[in-house]
Amino acid sequence: MTDNASSIQRLCLDQLSLERGQRRLFSDLTETLSSGEAISLTGANGAGKTSLLRAIAGLLTPASGQVRFEGPDGALDAETARAEGLHLLAHLDGLKTSRTAGEELDFWARWLGGTGQIDQAVEAFNLKPLLALDVRKLSAGQRRRLALARLLAAPRPLWLLDEPMAPLDTSTRRKLAEVMQAHLHDGGMILAAVHDPLPFPTRSLHVGAAA
Repeated sequence: MTDNASSIQRLCLDQLSLERGQRRLFSDLTETLSSGEAISLTGANGAGKTSLLRAIAGLLTPASGQVRFEGPDGALDAETARAEGLHLLAHLDGLKTSRTAGEELDFWARWLGGTGQIDQAVEAFNLKPLLALDVRKLSAGQRRRLALARLLAAPRPLWLLDEPMAPLDTSTRRKLAEVMQAHLHDGGMILAAVHDPLPFPTRSLHVGAAA
């Protein structure tokens, strides 16, 4: 986690409504996620789970309502909080295939301002055998491990995760669960869109099924 003055300690969704195209995904969603908490975001395919994560990250404008971030001294500037305080790990890993895995991890760590934690990330996700390989040569599971490593390489308090366990093998799922629980223990927050339950207790937030 970061220790700067803009560190997020609470995410507040106030009567949030989202639309995609001409279709309303959900309306008047109100929820609070605080330091040390995890929420599993559930709902049918097309119900708006990914769209909600994107709206929190500032990539999608709500039809109505508000996304607010709070720190130790109250409300935070949303743009600063997003730039410095959250990770969005989307369904697509967002990796540049022409780089080696090591170059890609170094790029993301530097871009996100967390180069001091790369070794920890490499160890946690067993990336050392992959670092010299081109990203395009990695399997789907290996790419996912590389993408997940940025969570540790550049610590930030709020993790927005879209199906984080896919397409990981059993041992890596166990390791990710440990990493997520350690993040919560340190006061971090997790909002994860899931189909299958995460392997540790969370609160659940259901968004309306697609029409």
